[in-house]
Amino acid sequence: MPKFEDLPHEEQLVLLERVAINAVAHYDVPSDVSVEMINLSENATYRIDDHATSRKWALRVHREGYHSYTAIQSEHAWTDALREQAGVITPVIVPGKDGKNIQSVEAEGMPGGPRNVVMFDWESGIEPPEENLLGPFELLGSVSAQMHKHSKHWQRPEWFERYTWDFVTSIGDKPHWGRWQDGMGVNDTNQALFGRTADLINKRLQAFGQGPDRWGLVHCDIRLANLLIEGSVTKVIDFDDCGFSWFMYDCATALSFIEGRDDVPELIQSWVKGYRSVMDLSQEDESEIPTFIMLRRLLLVAWIGSHSETDLAQSMGLDYTKETEGLCEKYLTNFS
Repeated sequence: MPKFEDLPHEEQLVLLERVAINAVAHYDVPSDVSVEMINLSENATYRIDDHATSRKWALRVHREGYHSYTAIQSEHAWTDALREQAGVITPVIVPGKDGKNIQSVEAEGMPGGPRNVVMFDWESGIEPPEENLLGPFELLGSVSAQMHKHSKHWQRPEWFERYTWDFVTSIGDKPHWGRWQDGMGVNDTNQALFGRTADLINKRLQAFGQGPDRWGLVHCDIRLANLLIEGSVTKVIDFDDCGFSWFMYDCATALSFIEGRDDVPELIQSWVKGYRSVMDLSQEDESEIPTFIMLRRLLLVAWIGSHSETDLAQSMGLDYTKETEGLCEKYLTNFS
């Protein structure tokens, strides 16, 4: 049987939906709910609707081999602790009929055997508007600081296990999301430029260090798409990438895919303002934010190359790599 990643994209979608439909029987929900994919990235996420009662749930079908069972449990441990101890509103997990948060679900024809599946209560709300990003970025900064403040003092379970997002595992020799060298539109010319940029990032991060005030458990994808606003309430979703990294990496993730905007300096200042409304932030940390932005940028070049089947990757593609060239030249000029 061929590997899942080698199957045609349409066949992959059919198999993933088959898992999602089969997963419904593992939960105490009506059997006649509708199942609709709403996002495909590392995982496949589905909206589950009970039209008779208007109740909804979100169902995540985990990618094979990406996170272990223990790592998924660890994500849940932190999101529960954030909600219970830090006042950060996070998704509520719906246990299966057997009481377990993680279900193992089979589907006919699915290579690799059963998939890990998690169901969440549906979180209502809307993504912050993009007309004026200064306010939303101040909100991103304050929410990030709330999570960092909790992370610095939280006693993690002994079995806790999440990815580390450092230079090596982001854009170095052991990248979680593939090599930036294999990104769309990477050629001999810009590969040399990107390589010089990566070397400078590595040099600066080694000097910056991983002290406890700079490094810990962070969301790793805290951008506007992962905030939901309902009235005066802010909710944080999608902790699938959470892991160990620099706290300022969360500022870089807020700028994911929009690093080339002219107003990025102002957006950073808004983020920092929000952050400092919750906890202290040193000038040294603030000054190094551009390095984390470039780390994230090259990581996303790699992600686009290794996830070319997704709508997001296809919408960014070659233009994103081309724009990265100018950002690298600017970074090398300002920070060498």
